[in-house]
Amino acid sequence: MLPKQHRKNNLPDPLQEGIILKDTQKREWRLGPMIAHGGFGLIYLASPCLDVPVEDNAVHVIKVEYLENGPLFSELKFYQRAAKQEHIKKWMKLKELTFLGIPVFLGSGQVKHIGKSYRFMVMERLGEDLQAIFEREGRKFNKETVLQIGMQMLDVLEYIHENEYVHGDIKAANLLLGYKNPHEVYLADYGLAYRYCPSGNHKEYQENPKKGHNGTMEFTSVDAHKGVAPSRRGDLEILGYCMLQWVCGSLPWERNLKHPNVVQAAKTKLLDELPDSVTRWAPAGTYCGEIAMFLKNVFNLAYNEKPQYEILRKILLNGLEQKGICYNETLDLTTVQTSLNECTAYHRKHNIKPLPWTDSCSSFQNIEEEYRENGVTYSAVRQPECVHALTRSSICSTSQTGLHEELFQYTVAIVVLLFLILLSLYFL
Repeated sequence: MLPKQHRKNNLPDPLQEGIILKDTQKREWRLGPMIAHGGFGLIYLASPCLDVPVEDNAVHVIKVEYLENGPLFSELKFYQRAAKQEHIKKWMKLKELTFLGIPVFLGSGQVKHIGKSYRFMVMERLGEDLQAIFEREGRKFNKETVLQIGMQMLDVLEYIHENEYVHGDIKAANLLLGYKNPHEVYLADYGLAYRYCPSGNHKEYQENPKKGHNGTMEFTSVDAHKGVAPSRRGDLEILGYCMLQWVCGSLPWERNLKHPNVVQAAKTKLLDELPDSVTRWAPAGTYCGEIAMFLKNVFNLAYNEKPQYEILRKILLNGLEQKGICYNETLDLTTVQTSLNECTAYHRKHNIKPLPWTDSCSSFQNIEEEYRENGVTYSAVRQPECVHALTRSSICSTSQTGLHEELFQYTVAIVVLLFLILLSLYFL
């Protein structure tokens, strides 16, 4: 049961560094320095070593809010109901995943300090958020990076959706790289997580203007603008807007964020006019067809319909294959390197056929028909840009056997050509 709102959510007074917190499992944690704060809570480094100060390289953090605040309570319930480590590991084994970007929850509890009551959660420490990187990179990611992030988020969203929850606030500020492994992206901050399907019963579609325009204005779904309860299609719509911003640098409605109705109308127009609306918005020389297809597929979902996650993955994966990049469930913000075996294993695991391409220009074969067979109605599939100067860092490695076969074929062709030239000279 949600705690009563005795007062408006606000940032708590800081706790004293070095105090010991005991969680509900009787484990004790020493509080270190504060490293961040959000809208309603504070984040501290923490350590189970009680006798020494918490070091800067600590691998645990503690999130703290006033007891009567709601967001941390909602996040705690999400982890207790839907994100227990044994459930996540079982899911990963079922789906043959090597990584799933949900932060590790370690414990929770309550504490009183200087007459005030606090709620806290112990979590694994994460690294830098993508919003900071996005700003540092000039408010733009290359499309290959965006598609990889989208793939990792689809894995996360499918898991939480199958466990009766939606996130409701997907954005770069809530996507964090791993502290130990910066090639992994985690979807954090479940303070707005919503149980859309309690006990298997999906919430009914019902508009409520009093609850309209909830969430982060740039990305929130059209349903949320109308005051409709969050749903799976809403999460995916938000992810689509995020990817569009990351590739293009901005969204069509960003200058009107103080006018929610204008933002809602702009989002509705963009969805109604897909794929042309995305094509018009994309900067010159930037192809966003995969994002347009992604949003079109999501737009066609009914409110309570289960998304076809594999089709959405295939849309993003095909965009990577245009550039010869093989996705292997990790992210590299600089270059992408993989092996043919890893690429083939991923395709085999997800029953995805790699797209054919040559060393001079990538080419799709019957892609539009293939999408249509899988329920993706998008007619504006175009030839991808030619790929010049392909390097080992941007394509799947060629196997030794295939290389030897190509060399043999070239050698035979040269010998035959020389023979024909000599023969012609003899008769002349």
